[in-house]
Amino acid sequence: MSGPIEVAHRESSVLRISVRTAAILLAFTLVFTALMAGTYKATEPMVAASALAEKLRLIGEVLPPGQYDNDLMADAITLPPVPALALDDETRLWRARRNGVPVALVFEAAARDGYSGRIGLILAVNANGRLLALRVTSHKETPGLGDYIDPKKDKNKALPWIAQFSNMGFDSVPPKKWRVKKDGGRFDQMSGATISARAVTNASGRALAWAMENRDKLFALPPNSRFEEKEP
Repeated sequence: MSGPIEVAHRESSVLRISVRTAAILLAFTLVFTALMAGTYKATEPMVAASALAEKLRLIGEVLPPGQYDNDLMADAITLPPVPALALDDETRLWRARRNGVPVALVFEAAARDGYSGRIGLILAVNANGRLLALRVTSHKETPGLGDYIDPKKDKNKALPWIAQFSNMGFDSVPPKKWRVKKDGGRFDQMSGATISARAVTNASGRALAWAMENRDKLFALPPNSRFEEKEP
């Protein structure tokens, strides 16, 4: 049987080991945190530059740089979560101009009713109210079936499905016809994958209508200001 002195010695040893282990873990945590913070600071400019390059790439797909001469990144405003655009978070809207004259609005929208959920979009609407081009930025549609909404996945490279929206406006396709043909509208859909096409078509129509309704105010707001919708 261990005596009191031996028990106390053993408990003291256990305590010393526990304290030393805790100190080592604390030191490791502090060093690891410092390294992570340093790495983040070091890579932050690269990450920001990469994000900017990707944003410019997407914008360039719907609005070629040759169509405007201003700095899009500087001539932008903040949009709140706009119901017509089906966006839950703040986004940026970019104004394109040439010689100071409004050329186009570039902004994001979404369709919440895709076959597999949310479909992200980016579109350019010119000052005359025409949808210059539309692109899908994110989706989870079924590969090989509904993913043709993304021109990178569309097998028809010469004339991808989404190209049919280019240079379309309500003057050529009335709002009641801004639907897929299966719903009595103007736009094609792929057999067996109507839901994806319907979601993108309806979302683009809502976004175009919103841009036309608000374009004067959107172009007039000072750079880096915030757009506020009218109270209903």
